[in-house]
Amino acid sequence: MLLLPLLLAAYLLGSIPFAVVTSKLFGLQDPRKYGSGNPGATNVLRSGNKGAAALTLLGDSLKGWLAVWAATRLGFDASHAALAGLAAFLGHVFSAFLRFNGGKGVATALGVLAGIDGRIAIFSAVIWLMIAYTSRYSSAAALSAAVAAPFAGLLFLGPTAPVGVVAVIAAVLIWRHKANIARLRAGTEGKIGGSKNKQPGA
Repeated sequence: MLLLPLLLAAYLLGSIPFAVVTSKLFGLQDPRKYGSGNPGATNVLRSGNKGAAALTLLGDSLKGWLAVWAATRLGFDASHAALAGLAAFLGHVFSAFLRFNGGKGVATALGVLAGIDGRIAIFSAVIWLMIAYTSRYSSAAALSAAVAAPFAGLLFLGPTAPVGVVAVIAAVLIWRHKANIARLRAGTEGKIGGSKNKQPGA
């Protein structure tokens, strides 16, 4: 019975829209009104304020990690702690504070991976950085990292329940990027540090 309050608390934690909060603190425009329209660190970066983008990335990552860490500290096993991370991730994607329409969840997913096993997070982050550096497409980097994460989980942890959670997170991430996939195929996807103007189809 204690699992349900944990998952609810983790969901509400994940629902905190750091991109919106940080933008207000820095006096920036709401990130949902420019670029990709996504309330996340990459879109905040399009405002030109690297500090705001970095703080957004940190906040979104930490809430994913904190959900898993707190569950572990409260005595929950690894499987339930991973579920808390999933709840925080879903809170970011379907934020209760943004009418259940949140961000893509990349940074929060990374935080959850770090809470489950740091090696999975590092592996996925390296994939993201490699693809982002070579292509300049944040979405392509996120999709590549999402595909790689479950395989990294199997490599480091074997076929366990937390790896199943990683696979669910990866599937949701790919689904959330369906519009980005269409723009990548059409050649209209915005690049990292690109224009702040609203992207077609965003």
